[in-house]
Amino acid sequence: MKGIIFLLICLFTISIVHSQELIITDQQLQPISQVIMYSASSKKALAFTNEQGTLDISGLKMDEVVYFAHPNYLTFNSTLEQLKALNYRIVLQENTNSLDEIVVSASKFKEKKKDVAQKIQVIRSSELQNMNQTSTADVLANSGNILVQKSQLGGGSPIIRGFETNKVLIVVDGIRMNNAIYRGGHLQNVITLDNAIMDRVEIVYGPGSVVYGSDALGGVMYFATKNPLLSSNEKTLVKANAYARYFSAANGYSGHADVSVGGKRFGSLTSFTYSNFGDLRQGANREPFVGNFGSRPWYVGQINGMDSMIMNADTNLQVGSGYSQYDLLQKFLFQQNNHLKHSINIQFSNSSKIDRYDRLVQLSAGKPRFGEWYYGPQKRLLTAYTLEETKSTPVYDHLRLIVGYQQIEESRIDRRYQKVDQNNRIERLDILTINLDLEKKKGKHEIRYGAESWYNKVNSTAFSKNIQTGVESPLDTRYASGGASMYSVAVYATHTLEISDKLILNDGLRFSNVGLAAKFTDTTFFNFPFKDAKQNNSALNGNLGIIYMPTTDCRVTALVSTGFRAPNVDDLSKVFESTAGSLVVPNTELKPEYTYNGELGISNRFGGWLTLGATGYYTLYRNALTTQDFTFNGQDSILYEGTMSKVIATTNARKAYLYGLEMNLQAQVNAHVSVYATYNYTYARIVTDSTAIPLDHIPPAFGKMGVQLKNKKLGADLFMNYSAWKRIADYNPSGEDNQAYALAEGMPSWYTVNLRVSYQFNKYLGVQVACENILDRNYRVFASNISAPGRNFILTLRGSF
Repeated sequence: MKGIIFLLICLFTISIVHSQELIITDQQLQPISQVIMYSASSKKALAFTNEQGTLDISGLKMDEVVYFAHPNYLTFNSTLEQLKALNYRIVLQENTNSLDEIVVSASKFKEKKKDVAQKIQVIRSSELQNMNQTSTADVLANSGNILVQKSQLGGGSPIIRGFETNKVLIVVDGIRMNNAIYRGGHLQNVITLDNAIMDRVEIVYGPGSVVYGSDALGGVMYFATKNPLLSSNEKTLVKANAYARYFSAANGYSGHADVSVGGKRFGSLTSFTYSNFGDLRQGANREPFVGNFGSRPWYVGQINGMDSMIMNADTNLQVGSGYSQYDLLQKFLFQQNNHLKHSINIQFSNSSKIDRYDRLVQLSAGKPRFGEWYYGPQKRLLTAYTLEETKSTPVYDHLRLIVGYQQIEESRIDRRYQKVDQNNRIERLDILTINLDLEKKKGKHEIRYGAESWYNKVNSTAFSKNIQTGVESPLDTRYASGGASMYSVAVYATHTLEISDKLILNDGLRFSNVGLAAKFTDTTFFNFPFKDAKQNNSALNGNLGIIYMPTTDCRVTALVSTGFRAPNVDDLSKVFESTAGSLVVPNTELKPEYTYNGELGISNRFGGWLTLGATGYYTLYRNALTTQDFTFNGQDSILYEGTMSKVIATTNARKAYLYGLEMNLQAQVNAHVSVYATYNYTYARIVTDSTAIPLDHIPPAFGKMGVQLKNKKLGADLFMNYSAWKRIADYNPSGEDNQAYALAEGMPSWYTVNLRVSYQFNKYLGVQVACENILDRNYRVFASNISAPGRNFILTLRGSF
């Protein structure tokens, strides 16, 4: 009997040993998948963590040394005896400056960042969470390398290396968001992307036309949403995340929840986010020389059904800036076999009406110019099917096919002060995209190639409505009244060659053909000298980059590349009042714009803890599309909606140039404290026969610096965002720099001091507290028409289950 009992004990002990699992998490106690465990002696990979962050270590010997490695985290080494002392749980520290980090934005396929000559910034999911921002525009503004312009609280127009709006490309889950009516002024579409469900954001600096085609002149913003999780065993895997947030500057709140349910082959991810912003309070502490710049002494309200000018009791409260928004995402994943998977991606974003704040503060003859001016609900629907095959063939090792459909609706509604006629202009787009991308590795060569095609159909309608009687009457449309369309067909190929451990070559080519057609059927309001417009433009783009790593701590890059952008429907056919007294009219004679870019970068790690990096670039800009003075039927001014307005139009400048410098610092002072800093400078001019004119959209010098603390469950980030002066002499005289919303001298320099603190109670519950703009400074970002938030307290409660 004793022998049987002893045998059962032995068998039980053996079963425990053989089922021993190790759990690996990040500092928020969330599981990390794809961590490699490899032997210190043989250097062979022994196992990988699954989606639950676990792996089997039952085969390890007690004194065997093993390493745990992941490109986003610092490598950890241990023995089985030490793991036992840690209760078989280890926490990996994030590696904030890893060249081994995997990126996808440079070639559409996974590759190490160190193998890419272009500068790429990655904002991981954990960093997005630590940023604690409610809009994706604010995420980009906190990147330290992108300046974000705002015309209203419900907006945000990113500027990359002096390029903005339709000259930088937005890609979400492999599908381009830029469409035929992305304008050349300031664009607010990035807020329709929900940062709460993002897995990562990658920013490619410099031309991306070889891989992505038209529009990618200044860079590419690549947004990748999270995917459904699959179970590594027969048990159904369920994972949920949620947060509730309050932010004081806009007296607003937001909530988010997402749930992933997965078996071995089928997975589902559902996400919902709702945000409600009240009117934004600007900072109270102004520099003496700015006076009451940005104050809001009055607003328009209704008294007895009549527009009335009401005095604002709190002039720092920017009445008319609040809005709300909700975002939905649904993904399905089916893993047919080890080499083939299918996925469905559905995204929908919808906002309330968003007041155009800058128009609501305009005066005419001492009275408000508008009784109302707002964007109607901005709706974005995306549906996509993706097929991925990883079974190697003579033609490819990895194939990805994406078929997508987008439906966009946006509108502009305005009414003059104490008038009854309300102008309604509505734009609807239907967009089809097809992307086929393939990858093949052969020896030291990595070849990625593919084809892309997209089609945009634009329907522009308008009417005027009497708000008292409800009677509607005709009105001029924003775009061609008979409709417009655009299409593109392109093929591309990129190549990476690891010549040696120290030298890597990148190169690529792309041929693009872009067509446009617009019909101007209604001449009731404007007797255009043309009835239709057609364009067909082709371009061949290329890049060539060299990466030289003389030591493991030093990396030098050199890159030459070209960019291409075909005029779109907004450039060619728009009729719109840009600013008070300035009217944009169509110009059918536009030509494509081209950039020729060269850049040189260097980064070096000193002592294993300090990394310094710098990138200098120079861009020749040909046929640059800029807003300039123009004529309509021989007249330089025409009457528009009761106001004599100067005629302007998008035109091709013969040439322009830009150059700039980007610098960064990363210092890991010790295991818990790190320091970081960025600096960005851009200079640009349009070359004319007589003098050089400032190119619009060029930000002043700006950047970010801070110190971070990460200690087990506690995290903190004390940082400063800053911007130099933008002098009025550096403003474009007739472009999109919005001189009317700056001081006579330009836009003053500014800085904010900010603090974020987070604490993770356990793997289920965490809290974040932040105070942004601690000094409550009053400031306005360059080209913005609304003042930035004042002191802003943010409280977020997070749960993961």
